Amino acid sequence: MSKPTARPVVLIAETLSPATIEALGPDFDVRECDGADRGELLAAIVDADALLVRSATKVDSEALAAATRLKVVARAGVGLDNVDVRAATQSGVMVVNAPTSNIVSAAELAVALMLAAARHISPAHAALRNGEWKRSKYTGIELYEKTVGIVGLGRIGVLVAQRLSAFGMTVIAYDPYVQAGRAAQMGVRLVDLDTLLAESDFMSVHLPKTPETLGLIGDDQLHRVKPSLVLVNAARGGIVDEAALYAALKEGRVAAAGLDVFATEPCTDSPLFELDNVVATPHLGASTDEAQEKAGIAVARSVRLALSGELVPDAVNVQGGVIAEDVRPGIPLTEKLGRVFTALAGEVAQQIDVEVRGEITAYDVKVLELAALKGVFTDVVEDQVSYVNAPLLAAERGTAVRLVADSESPDHRNVITIRGTLADGSQVSVSGTLVGIHQRERIVEVNGFDVDLEPTDHLAFFVYEDRPGMVGTVGQILGDAGINIAGMQVARDEKGGHALVALSVDTSIAAETLEEIEHAIEAASVRAVDLS
Repeated sequence: MSKPTARPVVLIAETLSPATIEALGPDFDVRECDGADRGELLAAIVDADALLVRSATKVDSEALAAATRLKVVARAGVGLDNVDVRAATQSGVMVVNAPTSNIVSAAELAVALMLAAARHISPAHAALRNGEWKRSKYTGIELYEKTVGIVGLGRIGVLVAQRLSAFGMTVIAYDPYVQAGRAAQMGVRLVDLDTLLAESDFMSVHLPKTPETLGLIGDDQLHRVKPSLVLVNAARGGIVDEAALYAALKEGRVAAAGLDVFATEPCTDSPLFELDNVVATPHLGASTDEAQEKAGIAVARSVRLALSGELVPDAVNVQGGVIAEDVRPGIPLTEKLGRVFTALAGEVAQQIDVEVRGEITAYDVKVLELAALKGVFTDVVEDQVSYVNAPLLAAERGTAVRLVADSESPDHRNVITIRGTLADGSQVSVSGTLVGIHQRERIVEVNGFDVDLEPTDHLAFFVYEDRPGMVGTVGQILGDAGINIAGMQVARDEKGGHALVALSVDTSIAAETLEEIEHAIEAASVRAVDLS
């Protein structure tokens, strides 16, 4: 008689909702430990196949080294600050989270902060607790018939816009990656950032934190707003410059602010907390019973998929699933191509074709379409982009998507191209391939220019009229800025026509340096992308 197979061990390191256990089902040996107790965690994780955590358990290289059977780490929430994703990837451990579990909770908190700031709820409450009845001091303002500017019209931004529309507000939004027609369907007028700053009575920030958005609302922007502005940031710390906001509030250039996020967290000693016209919460965006339950159920389902060897749509590193071995190495390359495509386009395309050519088309390559869309939207929205929500994000923005597979590939064994048509009819394209026995990633085409460039963490692309001295000028400016060039490719469409400089550099290129290069070489196009 054969010995029964032991059930996979699922270790729950923090308190999760009962619905999480129910969603796991009866197929696992579910154990519990206190993940905040380091010794207890390291002992319990040794024979675990899956680990479920929230934010208190530190999953680092030491913990991963102790976990000899671990296949998946599941974070019941959005943030992954407590999980070393790079170390997990190197250990072959999948990391999953619940990227959409908190969007309603986050949107509702943004509205709550806006109302609280507009009506002075925090200082009025504090005064009353101190025995002071100050009705006249805390006269507030209505949201009704005011203009609210939504900075970032992703999933949470859309939910906030919908809720504030019900308050009778005029909603405008800044988001270069949303088409005006799509915004208009929601009753939202798309504007540039300068217009939003000038017209907004209220402003709510809903952007991802990227090199481009860090400090986006800074001293210059806060000098261009109405002195009656109520500013809310429940997205990511650092998008609003806290020092600049403090100065604006102190000087009366901004009326009030509602903050849930800070550049450094935990944050308990900000000068902003001294101001009566600031209402602040300790990153409570996802802190509702409903969000926690949604997160638990979502990661439980991902764990079931991971331990059964199926594709895990919400995996943030290793994509599991029954995918042909010849196709699998193209997944991370395709995601990078998608991010480069977005940087080159500077907007969301109306039509995107994911073209896969070569021998791998003998297999099912649908996963590469999903990988392309995941890359395209990674730097566009504030949400975690996954294989589940990427097609939905495309549909929400009115982008038509098509997968084209062709076994013929004249120049490469296999090549993947992302090609898109923009609102003005122009086209953007980027192609990549894998070369050699080690399957090294290469970008081989950018907007019709042939290149051969490794997609490293920091890339830049400059298009200009072909003439002598331009490459030297680019190198000189980057050198003066202390930026080291790791690789460079120069291509042109014809002699004296247009030329492309494609660069990989060791560090991000600051906006002012890019602007200096643009003016120096009279560039027709300047684009940078951060893949780190």
